[in-house]
Amino acid sequence: MGLPTAILITYGYLLIFGWVLLEQLGLPLPATPVLLAAGALSVTEHMYFGLAFASALAACLVADISWFFLGKRYGHHLLRLLCRFSLESSTCVRRTHESFGRRGAWTLLFAKFVPGLSIVAPPVAGQTGMRFRRFLLFDAMGASLWSGTLLLSGRFFGDLLLRNPVLLNRIGHVGGALLLLGILLFLGSRIWRRQSLLRKLRTARLEPSALKQMLDSGESVYIIDLRHPLELVNDPFTLPGALRLSPDQVANRSAEIPHDRDVILFCTCPSEATAAKTAMSLHKIGIDRVRPLRGGFDAWKDLGYPIEAIEFASDPVSIR
Repeated sequence: MGLPTAILITYGYLLIFGWVLLEQLGLPLPATPVLLAAGALSVTEHMYFGLAFASALAACLVADISWFFLGKRYGHHLLRLLCRFSLESSTCVRRTHESFGRRGAWTLLFAKFVPGLSIVAPPVAGQTGMRFRRFLLFDAMGASLWSGTLLLSGRFFGDLLLRNPVLLNRIGHVGGALLLLGILLFLGSRIWRRQSLLRKLRTARLEPSALKQMLDSGESVYIIDLRHPLELVNDPFTLPGALRLSPDQVANRSAEIPHDRDVILFCTCPSEATAAKTAMSLHKIGIDRVRPLRGGFDAWKDLGYPIEAIEFASDPVSIR
């Protein structure tokens, strides 16, 4: 008997409920392998399909109802926090709002099949003022569709394996390794997507000469200086019209950042790492026209372009 089978038989429906609940609450623990295995076990009568389905559905509803009321109470503050820790690319809130705008509650029917949308959809439903009874109806249908699809898929393949006991025995012995490999691949793919976005943002850096041309032509540009106050002690200058914010302040004041013009970020760190990461956080909340400045402040200054003196309201070391 393989490890996943033994664990499922031992802890049964409690394991299904707990694992699905943790995934729906946002932990990177994919429930798909567990539900597939449970579906396969329902063929051998080691598990009852109906109870496995009820356990998964109950876990989904507990998590989603919690997210719904949290979204209703805390709104965009909660969504910003979710996106900040999300490993998904820049689809976190913007596409969820767009989907609700086009489809309304029907979005909940397929949300659990879409990475990122699964976690964000319930709080967005609460934030947008959807009635709880309507939310509960569509969310229950969506959770039933997701859970039932995975369990039925496992039951189908489980039936095929029962017809070939040798194959079933072999899969049972390597089941633990396959489950672990699946989890690692899942986490690895999400981290890879995050790093891919970072690389994309770094390659989309704006040259200082291009920014200079934009300013000279009178183009409206929103410039953010991400440097730490300590970096300004010996060189208290910045780009013309730049707003000085820390990366955390950018996230907290994201509602003030315009969507209809280019947003330029600059720092002094190697490869504009801070600017690229901050740009990624802005992408997640729907601010697409954002680019790090290649070379940051040092490159701009070395080219002899105009700079402005910073007037400190207090000791620059104490600025936050």
